Amino acid sequence: MVSQQWSLLLRKDVMTVTPWLAPVVWEETFDTSLIDSFYKMQNITVATTVFALGKYVLITFLKDFLESAEKHYMQGYHVHYYIFTDQPEAVPMVTLGANHSLTTLKISSSNHLQEITLRRMEKLEKLIDTQMINEVDYIFSLDVDTKFYGHWGAETLGDIVAVIHPGYYSTPRDEFPYERRPESQAYIPQGMGDYYYGGAVIGGLVEEVHKLAKTCRMQLDMDKANSIEAAWQEESHLNKYFLHNKPTKILSPEYLWQDFKSKTHEIKISRFSQVIKIYTFEQGSQINHQLHINNSLIKHYIYVNYWQLTIM
Repeated sequence: MVSQQWSLLLRKDVMTVTPWLAPVVWEETFDTSLIDSFYKMQNITVATTVFALGKYVLITFLKDFLESAEKHYMQGYHVHYYIFTDQPEAVPMVTLGANHSLTTLKISSSNHLQEITLRRMEKLEKLIDTQMINEVDYIFSLDVDTKFYGHWGAETLGDIVAVIHPGYYSTPRDEFPYERRPESQAYIPQGMGDYYYGGAVIGGLVEEVHKLAKTCRMQLDMDKANSIEAAWQEESHLNKYFLHNKPTKILSPEYLWQDFKSKTHEIKISRFSQVIKIYTFEQGSQINHQLHINNSLIKHYIYVNYWQLTIM
């Protein structure tokens, strides 16, 4: 019954269904009351994982993330936040709504982007194995340097959920910044691929996200053993996974916008957006090294990140 929302509410100015018949969620394509009437009867719990390493990240991003989530995210549902951090004592105190809870999980610190990426998939896989599998129904793994600006509800739930990257929803496929080196497990040849998915949002049924995390972790391990780092680390492997395991629901760029970008005519609302970031000198050096290795990424990096890089 709940699936009927997609046939009843279709916009003509945007793509609302994929070639494999997965819905693409935009404003004016879903009925919130219909969806809630279905999911609230099931008494579901939605886990939400966030990785926040370093005091700067905790102070600057996590507080805004949590406070904005409590205004807009999965209102009326059971939500359990899992915060992976190297500084549990610095996790900000935020008033949580009814049926919302938070668990802090201590992990070791790291300054290397590849290691953080590798450990995210590893930690997510292990957390599902040891704790979530019998406790939650759905899970979203979200980037911490983001903020909610509008409703994010059960319309986002599905077996396995991806989000279209805000920089590439109208870009020709051959211009997507996929990993193009055959040596990497994230390799996608020219002429292949459906959409370019953002790595800041991963979601779905807990068992399906476990499969995704395990596969990406194994591919990241293989790349590391072969001394190769995929173009956009985890995001590159995520796009490779979705090439062969099609998402059953796709979120439009409303669910992953960027604060520096003005809304286009297709974007009627920015629900969740990446905030402006300030990189440390060491992080900037790692990014410069990555671009030096793969010059084809420079155009992509300038487009997405020119507004973020500030050497401190």
